Amino acid sequence: MAEGFLKHYAKTEDKDVEVYSAGIETHGVNPLAIKVMQEKQIDLSNHTSDLVSNYLNSGITHLISVCDHAVETCPVFPEKTNHTHHTFNDPAKTSGTEDKILNSFRNTRDEIESFSLNYIRDTF
Repeated sequence: MAEGFLKHYAKTEDKDVEVYSAGIETHGVNPLAIKVMQEKQIDLSNHTSDLVSNYLNSGITHLISVCDHAVETCPVFPEKTNHTHHTFNDPAKTSGTEDKILNSFRNTRDEIESFSLNYIRDTF
C-alpha cells in the first residue's frame, strides 16, 4: 500500500522520485490490500513482492520500514541512505469477520496514505 501511495503522491506533487517496494520475506501482495486500494483508485494488482536485499548497493537514497520486524532485520544500507521507520498495524494479522478484517485494512490504508503524502511533501 505504501508503494502505491508514494508513487501516487510523487506524481500528483510533481516530485521526481522512483519508488520500489520490498520486504525481508516475499509473500505476494495481499488481495485485501489490492481491494482496499482500489477504493482509492490505486491499482496494486501488478505489484510484486520483492526482497529488500535485491536493492542493496543500488543507489537507494531513502528507505522506509513499516513494521518492527523489518526495522530489526533489514540489511544495512550505505550511510548515504536516509532510513525512516514508521510502524503501522499489520491488517493481515486481524481475525474475525470479513467486515472487521476489511476495516482493519482500510484503517491501515488510511494511515499509510497520510504518512505517504506527508513524506513526499516533507522530503522531496
